[in-house]
Amino acid sequence: MEVSVILLIGLVILGFIVLGVFFTFVPIALWISALAAGVKISIFTLIGMRLRRVIPNRVVNPLIKAHKAGLGITTNQLESHYLAGGNVDRVVNALIAAERANIELTFERAAAIDLAGRDVLEAVQMSVNPKVIETPFISGVAMDGIEVKAKARITVRANIDRLVGGAGEDTIIARVGEGIVSTIGSQKDHKKVLENPDMISQTVLGKGLDSGTAFEILSIDIADVDIGKNIGAELQTEQAEADKKIAQAKAEERRAMAVAQEQEMLARVQEMKAKVVEAEAEVPQAMAEALRSGNIGVMDYMNIQNIGADTDMRDSIGKTNKDQNDPDKI
Repeated sequence: MEVSVILLIGLVILGFIVLGVFFTFVPIALWISALAAGVKISIFTLIGMRLRRVIPNRVVNPLIKAHKAGLGITTNQLESHYLAGGNVDRVVNALIAAERANIELTFERAAAIDLAGRDVLEAVQMSVNPKVIETPFISGVAMDGIEVKAKARITVRANIDRLVGGAGEDTIIARVGEGIVSTIGSQKDHKKVLENPDMISQTVLGKGLDSGTAFEILSIDIADVDIGKNIGAELQTEQAEADKKIAQAKAEERRAMAVAQEQEMLARVQEMKAKVVEAEAEVPQAMAEALRSGNIGVMDYMNIQNIGADTDMRDSIGKTNKDQNDPDKI
């Protein structure tokens, strides 16, 4: 009796374990929810999802939403998108939003947008409710050298057809910034930009900056315009300072050359004096040679000495008279 009771309890426990494993592997509750929503899906399809490592509720719940919204989406489409790594629920929500807004969007395109890494639901919402992108202050310099800073607000709408492969917000901001800089730079007077800032938006819109991007520009509004530095004056000041340094360097070069030339002339003077001393040293030798050779006599030599002594006496007398006439020397 005791053995049969233990066996019965064991069978009951084993039955509960088998049922637990069965209901864990086979989502009966999810299958019932699908049937209650009018979605025809077999229990074997759900079991096949388990075998293919697909979480059934990630596919069945979006399928129920799509069926209630009247979208003709099959289980195989949602399951293949899930296996590709896409967000099934976001794609279905985007298709429902597009259907309500009368935006043409197929499941294949929505899946491609989602797999490309873009938020397809946000793109559909942006198509219905345009987004405003605000640029930072962008500086441009007018022809008169005055810096003008402008901030723009860009109203864009997502372009579903160019969402895959189209450039993003950074490209829009860069292109608008380029248009602002070129518009300010083409004005002769910065006051014209202050008087009519709308010319910036008109010029930028006329260039078709949204080509090749994932957006369509609806409007560009200049939010703020400010005056910056006098770039022209700063450049002229820097140029004048550079010219001054160049002139100083050239003047220093000429001074150095003059000093070098002066030193060279002093060296040449000393050289000439040395030659004079050398020539004067040869005079006694020449006199001695003339006496030995008989070219001059002793009387001639004495006359030369007398003439030299007479000349020295005259020079001495002249210096004495000059000192007497000069009161500073007395």
